[in-house]
Amino acid sequence: MIPESTQKKKLVVIGNGMAGGRLAAELVARGATKHYDISIFGDEPGGSYNRILLSDVLNGSKMPESIVIHPLEWYEANHLTLHAGERVIAVDRMNRLVQGDRGTTLHYDTLVFATGSRAFIPPMEGLSAPWGERKSGVFVMRTLRDCAGIAGYAQKAQRAIVVGGGLLGLEAARGLMEHGAAVHLVHRSNCLMSAQLDQVSGKFLKDTVEKMGITVHLDKDTKAILGEESATGLAFSDGTELPCDMVVVACGIAANIELAREAGLAIEKAIVVDDQMQVEENIYAVGECAQHRGEVYGLVAPIWEQARVLADVLTGRTAAYSGSKLAVKLKVMGVELASMGRTREREGDEIVCYQEAQRGRYKKLVIRDGRLAGAILLGDVRKTATLAQFFDRQMPLPEERASLFFDIGKGAGNTTKALPDDATVCNCNGVSAGKIRACIKEGANEISLVMASTKAGTGCGSCKSQLREFLG
Repeated sequence: MIPESTQKKKLVVIGNGMAGGRLAAELVARGATKHYDISIFGDEPGGSYNRILLSDVLNGSKMPESIVIHPLEWYEANHLTLHAGERVIAVDRMNRLVQGDRGTTLHYDTLVFATGSRAFIPPMEGLSAPWGERKSGVFVMRTLRDCAGIAGYAQKAQRAIVVGGGLLGLEAARGLMEHGAAVHLVHRSNCLMSAQLDQVSGKFLKDTVEKMGITVHLDKDTKAILGEESATGLAFSDGTELPCDMVVVACGIAANIELAREAGLAIEKAIVVDDQMQVEENIYAVGECAQHRGEVYGLVAPIWEQARVLADVLTGRTAAYSGSKLAVKLKVMGVELASMGRTREREGDEIVCYQEAQRGRYKKLVIRDGRLAGAILLGDVRKTATLAQFFDRQMPLPEERASLFFDIGKGAGNTTKALPDDATVCNCNGVSAGKIRACIKEGANEISLVMASTKAGTGCGSCKSQLREFLG
C-alpha cells in the first residue's frame, strides 16, 4: 500500500475514454484519492461512455445518455478533476508538465497515457473536398458526435455504403438500417469478421446479414470515394463502381500515439509498456494506446484487465499484466457469436465441427495437443462459459468432445456454478461471476434486478442466458 503522506501526489490521466474511465473507477475503488490529486483530460465534453453501444445509439434503441458510464457529477463526487473537452497538446517530461489546448498546464508526479485510438481510414483517393476538409457524406463511427452526424445525414440518403466487414462495419450497417437508406456493406476480404471467423461461419453470417436486407460485397478493395464536394459513390481496384449518397468508413482502429511520440517515449505499434503497464519511471500507459509484449488490444476485456493491474500498481499493490487471451462474446446484427483463440486450423490440429445451416448455427473447436486452441460458436453460444474456462486455463479436454457442444455424456459441465469468481461474464461492462453471485446473495432474485445492479446484460445482451443460469 502507499504510505500515508500529508501531501498528495499529482496523478494526471490523459484520456477519458473506455480505458481512462475504467482506470478512474478502479482507482476510486482502491481509495486512491487519499494519496493522489487526480486530474483527467478528455477530448469530449462529457463523462466517459460505453463505445460498444454506439450502434444502439445510431439505430435509436438507446439514447446517448443511457450509455454514459460516468456522468460529470460522478467525477466531482469522487474528488476527481475532469478537464472535459480539453485535449492535451504537449508533455514536458523534463519538468513533468502537461499542457492542454485550452490553456491548462498541470504538474504531475505520475502520468498515465490513456489516449485510446481513432478510426483507421485506409489509403484511398477522394476523401477530401477541394478546400481540404472531408467531403460531405463521408463519416467514421467512433464517438457520440459521429453517431449524431451519421444519423442526421442518413435521413436524406437513399443509399449508404459501409466500408469494412469487421465488427465495427457490421455494427455501423445495423445502425444505418433504421434510417431508411438502402445499406451496402463493402469488405476487401472474402470473409466477414475474418479476424474472428473462418470461411464457413463467415458464410453463415453473410447469409444472415443479407436476409436482414443488407447487400454484402466481398473481395472489394476501395480505391476512391467519388464526387467533387460530397460522396456520390465508391471506385474499386477491380475497375467497378458503386453509387451512393453517403459512406461510413469502419476499417478498424489506429492507436493515438502522436503525443507520446512527440514526448520522446518508446513507440512501436503503440506505447511500449512492461508487465506493470509502465513506460518509464512515473509514466504509464493503458488501453488501446499501449503495446504489451508486442500486442495491442482493441477489445474491452483486456482493457479492463489492464486498468485493474495499473490501479493496483499505482496504489502500491503487487500486480502484473501477463497479456490476454483473445475472446469475444457478443451480438452481431442480432446474431449471438462467441469466438476465442485461433479459429483457423493448421496441420495436425483436431477439428470438431457442427453445422445447422437452416437455423444459422455453427460450432467449431480447434484442438491442439489435447487443449483448446480456438473456438467459434455462431447462433448458439450457451456453451461459451464452459469453453472459455478450458481455453483460458488450458485444461485437458474431455474425451467426449461432443459434450463441449451439447449437454450429453460425461463431463458435460455447462453450469455457471463451475465459473471462478474472477471469470468475466459480461464483456461489455466487465462484470465478473463473483460480482453477479454477490448481487444475488444480497437479494437480487430477478434478472432485471441483477442487470440494474451490476450492468451485466445491458450491453449487447449476449450474456443474459448466463444470468438466468446464475439465478437458477
